[in-house]
Amino acid sequence: MKSVTAAAILFLCCNVTKAQSAGNGIGGKVRQSNREEIPFVNVFLLKSTDSSMVKGVAASETGDYLFDNVPAGSYLVMASMVGFKKGYSRQLSYDGTNITVPELLLSPDVQSLEEVKVVALKPFIEQEVDRTIINVENSAVSAGSTALEVLERSPGVTVDQQNDRLKLRGREGVIVQIDGKQTYLSEAELVSLLRNTPSDNIEKIELITNPSAKYDAAGNSGIINIKFKKNKNYGTNGNVSLGFGMADQKKPRANGMLSLNQREGKISWNATANGFQGKGFNNQHITRVIPFEGKNTTFNSVSKSDWTSYFYSYKLGVDYYVDNKTTVGAMFSGFANKWENPFRTTNSDILDHSQQLEQSFITSIVASNKTNNLTANVNLKHQFNDKGKELTFDVDYVRYNQKGYNFMDTRYSLPENGSPRPDEILRSNMPAVINIGVAKLDYTQPLGKGKLETGLKSSYVASDNDMRMEIFADVWQIDPNRTNRFKYSENINAAYINYSGKFSEKTKFQLGVRAEHTHSIGNSVTLSQVNDRNYVNLFPSAFISHTLDSSNVLNLSYSYRLDRPNYQSLNPFEYYLDPYTFQRGNPNLRPQYTHSFQLVHVFKSFLNTTLAYSRITDLIASEVPQLVPEKNITYVTHENLDHQNYLSLIVSAPIPVTKWWNLQLNATGTYNQYKTFYRNAPYDVSIFSYNFYGNNTIKLPKEWSVEAGLWLNGPNIFGLIRTSTMGSPSLGVQKNFWNKKANIKLNVQDPFAWNRFKGETHFEDINLNIYSKWPSRQVRVAFSYRFGNQNVKTRQRSTGSDDLQQRASGGQN
Repeated sequence: MKSVTAAAILFLCCNVTKAQSAGNGIGGKVRQSNREEIPFVNVFLLKSTDSSMVKGVAASETGDYLFDNVPAGSYLVMASMVGFKKGYSRQLSYDGTNITVPELLLSPDVQSLEEVKVVALKPFIEQEVDRTIINVENSAVSAGSTALEVLERSPGVTVDQQNDRLKLRGREGVIVQIDGKQTYLSEAELVSLLRNTPSDNIEKIELITNPSAKYDAAGNSGIINIKFKKNKNYGTNGNVSLGFGMADQKKPRANGMLSLNQREGKISWNATANGFQGKGFNNQHITRVIPFEGKNTTFNSVSKSDWTSYFYSYKLGVDYYVDNKTTVGAMFSGFANKWENPFRTTNSDILDHSQQLEQSFITSIVASNKTNNLTANVNLKHQFNDKGKELTFDVDYVRYNQKGYNFMDTRYSLPENGSPRPDEILRSNMPAVINIGVAKLDYTQPLGKGKLETGLKSSYVASDNDMRMEIFADVWQIDPNRTNRFKYSENINAAYINYSGKFSEKTKFQLGVRAEHTHSIGNSVTLSQVNDRNYVNLFPSAFISHTLDSSNVLNLSYSYRLDRPNYQSLNPFEYYLDPYTFQRGNPNLRPQYTHSFQLVHVFKSFLNTTLAYSRITDLIASEVPQLVPEKNITYVTHENLDHQNYLSLIVSAPIPVTKWWNLQLNATGTYNQYKTFYRNAPYDVSIFSYNFYGNNTIKLPKEWSVEAGLWLNGPNIFGLIRTSTMGSPSLGVQKNFWNKKANIKLNVQDPFAWNRFKGETHFEDINLNIYSKWPSRQVRVAFSYRFGNQNVKTRQRSTGSDDLQQRASGGQN
């Protein structure tokens, strides 16, 4: 790991020195009328004949700018910044030799706020009362980029290119919306969509790190809302992308995507199809010491596994524009996922108290899992007027059908000859069906000097898991101790009210409350265990934002939220690695509740600093180890811990080092504390940790560009498991061609194979060490092409059931 740390130092040091702009062109400097500097002002090169824009750039931190590769002609230079009047140069006659434009001096604009919005461009980053806004439209910083590249430059957002994941404030499980509607796409599909979406189509991106009462109380990772430019263009457009990669141990993977959008007359539709196939592996080394009656037994297990994954998905949406105020739509989507584990072998040695070999066993496993999904949505949107009064209504139905299979063959042996116990052959079938129904109504009404939002939502979930375990003893026989049928039902009814307004032109506020009534029943039919819960919760939220001056904005917020356990974690049946090691669900899991406070400071629409604190009670901790010492059994399960305190400081900045070199930095420092009473003893641990993400983008001539990135996660604690430092660099090169409609990329993830997992637990009688390795080193090549009229926009939306679907697929909300 020393080499990882050295790479981080080298990565940072290489960005201390700014490169010099070179070559002929039109350049100069922008200042305020009082001669003070203006950082990152937008500067545009205009044709003198009709004032049409030729190029746009963001000036440096000191106000310097340069337009290169400019054809001969007659031009004007215009500089614009919110709160200032536009500045224009004299007419310039350019013949290919370098021109230095006299300094442009911008005077403060004394017009009203509404007038300023009309005549001046917005800053790249704005801080609103409940969200951070990235103004993509008309920003030279984002010109010619993709939606994913803009997100990479957004404060607090981390794009994990290796696993195609998005993080907000260092947390996964981010909800992504398009035009206020959550996308029904997997994380990998969503990243692929954003990678192929030009930023020229985007108006702005909203980062909601502390969601208000309007949003479901479930989930505390935050929301990213991407708003597209509005237009009424007709026609057809689409995207196609293909990718291929090779990982460690020659494990191939390939993916493809096709999306189409069309609008003709009053009807618009969109269709998307995705496919992925890949191979991988997972190698684990687990050492555990089990004390019993004054003596220790040591297990030393090495597991090797190969897997193959197939994923295919589709989505079809159609909208009918009844008139200018009313739209009716429908959406159908689904996926088929198949995971096969044709080979998994675990070699285990059992050592006695004096560390002498007592016995050995080899477990061979063949496993597979198939999941099919169908989602249907019908929706209505009606705008009563053009002042923001509107009504939306959604009805959803979702169905999951899962089939799991597991075959386990264990052979025992002694150091000499013979066997300490008979060989064991088991097989299991795990069918599961989940049905989800949701109805949602939202209403918005301008009220006084603000806006009132209110709504209702009702959902019902029913799942049925029937696990059948059989043991082979001359013939296959049901194992009653490990066979279980688990049924779960849940009904949630919610209502919210939210009001936002202003105390003054500099101070804004937002207040809201959400009420949720939950009734859930978990029924283990085989074990005759029924858990019936019926509870009501109120979830308040409050925000206040104050503009200190033209360079500083402060935002303070509070919200109360919950995360419910996913459906499978409530199921008490067991998944086996070997006869002594397995995973078990916990039907007694309770929801976890979070009080979240956040203070955000934005400096000159550039430097974003966030101080956040959260206190989680009844924390749902995953993979908590448990012992049955008299049987030498170790298993992991989900448990509720008493509480967790989490404090984080996040600093994020997009740095235009030069015109052709952009640097994105996200640095996070955290303090993590757990307190609970576990295994008859107090558990009180804390740790300081860090997260760093940095990415360089260097633009080269002829539409080439190079990227170099690095991420690091410091040592941390997750429940009872203490993890070591993880991290890896990434390198990539890409080229745009065919008038920027086509793109080809080559990238290498974790080229030095540094990314590994090391974890340990040493508490009371639990002594466990884990080492895991997977195909983190990958080489990928990807091609994408956009065709048709790129101004065509279809209404992007999802369902009111997205939070429930995440729980069905394994995430907890």
